[in-house]
Amino acid sequence: MGSFEIIGGKQLKGELIPQGAKNEALQILSAVLLTPEKMTIRNVPDIVDVNKLIDLLRDLGVKVEKIGPEEYTFQADNVDIDYINSDKFKNKGGALRGSIMIVGPLLTRFGKGYIPKPGGDKIGRRRLDTHFIGFENLGAKFEYDHTNEFYRVEAKRLKGAYMLLDEASVTGTANIVMAATMAEGTTTIYNAACEPYLQQLCKMLNRMGAKISGIGSNLLTIEGVEYLGGTEHAMLPDMIEVGSFIGLAAMTQSEITIKNAGYEHLGIIPDTFRRLGIKLERRGEDIYIPQQDYYEIDTFIDGSILTIADAPWPGFTPDLLSIVLVVATQAKGSVLIHQKMFESRLFFVDKLIDMGAQIILCDPHRATVIGLGRQHSLRGVTMTSPDIRAGVSLLIAALSAKGKSTIHNIEQIDRGYQNIDTRLRALGAEIIRK
Repeated sequence: MGSFEIIGGKQLKGELIPQGAKNEALQILSAVLLTPEKMTIRNVPDIVDVNKLIDLLRDLGVKVEKIGPEEYTFQADNVDIDYINSDKFKNKGGALRGSIMIVGPLLTRFGKGYIPKPGGDKIGRRRLDTHFIGFENLGAKFEYDHTNEFYRVEAKRLKGAYMLLDEASVTGTANIVMAATMAEGTTTIYNAACEPYLQQLCKMLNRMGAKISGIGSNLLTIEGVEYLGGTEHAMLPDMIEVGSFIGLAAMTQSEITIKNAGYEHLGIIPDTFRRLGIKLERRGEDIYIPQQDYYEIDTFIDGSILTIADAPWPGFTPDLLSIVLVVATQAKGSVLIHQKMFESRLFFVDKLIDMGAQIILCDPHRATVIGLGRQHSLRGVTMTSPDIRAGVSLLIAALSAKGKSTIHNIEQIDRGYQNIDTRLRALGAEIIRK
């Protein structure tokens, strides 16, 4: 189990370029299974979860060639569909949350898709019902082996259908959309997710020959086609990295420019950080965060305490609530953080309390942060990263704290952030990987 050792309290300065979007990559890379033709994918993040999925595609028989630092070609013209029955597949697929995304493409192209219970962050229940109910709506037969925790869906030919999703699941919507692209007839998905990453997937599928309308809305219509061809695609910048870097600049009182941030795809993320009192400026596609000694949390119009809560797009992404919570610890004022989606995601606050933060964990979904207004610095401690986003939040806290901090289980951070220690050292951070 790897560790970071951090000497905090240092101001940073410089430029950061966000990696390609992790959550988009897991969808886009799974979609290469939809066609026997060559796919060229750019801005692929070099992170553990994405590399595991690429490795899984290789095992399925996909020809993978790395043609640049963040650029690959994929060709799924000789897929070994029997591999999904193997023990090796069960072990590898179970180690990656994103493995669920291959089921829709395999089902619509080959008539069957299997997956073991996926792994990933331990942040609470992450049910898969939306995916499999959607496949059943398209005519697939679903079977769940409780003993081995193995999911199976099969269908000779999927048929288009109307469906109202029980939740606006991003991965669920993406999986159903991919399955519906080659179903017979028309599929209508209401209460569909509409995140930028899903829009990117739909646009790419249309370039491959799919017929998807309603992109960017919560009502998608897919006219099934017989065949999808190859295309080229570039990932968006990772909005979670962009938000993390904004929080990093504020907490460490640093002047940082985030290059090529894809500002028009960030939704309310910049304004949410502004409500915490953080100054940031759009400069074309870049975001400039000036050195700021002090920032004060806004209130609602009537003076009541600000609440920041997650919501489906275009609401605030749940992946940045951990960052917002950490940033609020050094602001002046108070804020209620309401994590609606995952009941275990706020449990890392005990580590921040050990560092001197004033936080009241109201229940598994809500925490009240009483900002210290920089009157008392956080102090370095030893801690363990429970998941990707909490891990980076603790890293940001450690970089701002006085003294030495040690973060164990940094494999969790590596799952979502590319060479984060190298990039931070380039800004002047004192961080060592052990």
